[in-house]
Amino acid sequence: MDVHGRDLRYFISVAEELSFTRAAERLFVSQPALSKQIRMLERQLGVVLFERDRRTVRLTALGEALLPHARAVVAAWQAAEAAVEEAKTAERRTLVIGMSTSPGRGLLPALRARLLSRHPDARPVLRQVNWADPSAGLADGTSDVAFVWLPLPDDDRYQYAVVAREPRLAALPDGHPLAARAASDPEGKVDFTDLLEEPFLALPSEAGPLRDHWLALDARDGRQPRIGGVVASAEETHEAVVSGQGVALLATGNAPLVVRDEVIAVPVRGISPSQLAVAACQNDKRTLVLAYLAAAREVGATTC
Repeated sequence: MDVHGRDLRYFISVAEELSFTRAAERLFVSQPALSKQIRMLERQLGVVLFERDRRTVRLTALGEALLPHARAVVAAWQAAEAAVEEAKTAERRTLVIGMSTSPGRGLLPALRARLLSRHPDARPVLRQVNWADPSAGLADGTSDVAFVWLPLPDDDRYQYAVVAREPRLAALPDGHPLAARAASDPEGKVDFTDLLEEPFLALPSEAGPLRDHWLALDARDGRQPRIGGVVASAEETHEAVVSGQGVALLATGNAPLVVRDEVIAVPVRGISPSQLAVAACQNDKRTLVLAYLAAAREVGATTC
């Protein structure tokens, strides 16, 4: 038996008013329509809910039995509708920000301040994503916006604003011969050609063109890198460098995540800088997403 919530509301109104005319006015429906729905409800239940004559309407004993349960059902549904509406509102206000490592550089507070100045009810939520996903959750929709390193796989799927351009450094174990070479260089750098024979730490293969970027394939003249290990976090990178598995290229701003306890970093000459961006899906036009991208463009204009 499927009884509609509307029919229960109609029943409650008639039971409380004890008048089809007043109940119809309260419900903003015609009296014939209301009477028809009550009769249909009675047929569905197989009972008589009201005793009617020309002057009075009274609840039957069966109607009295139904009334508290009808009120409870309607109240429960109203509470459910309110909960859903509240969840929808919270969802509209929530902005999930994906990142593979903390972007640092003062970017999170700067962007948050700009977002909240325009949308005080916004609720930015941070989400950590494994390095195997270069889109930091954009590709599978688990992030609304994300801090990503360029280049992105399927670049045309995304819109983005660059917020940092930085030279790349080489993370080396303390005491590595190239550290002394950098110390004797007038610019304190090593040439990338000096690193070509070194084993390199690589991102997981799923990272696609981003893996190639951190291996600097575009600066190798077609020579394939020696892969000493695969890393998926800053901590794994630090441990792999310490243990001598290989060297790793880092953005300057990310060096503090790896350079400590027997790991040093030296600037590298002959490779392009790294680019950190805030990205979103190309077709995402939601207000908070566009506002965060606009804030990123403002910040990027002062930092890049």
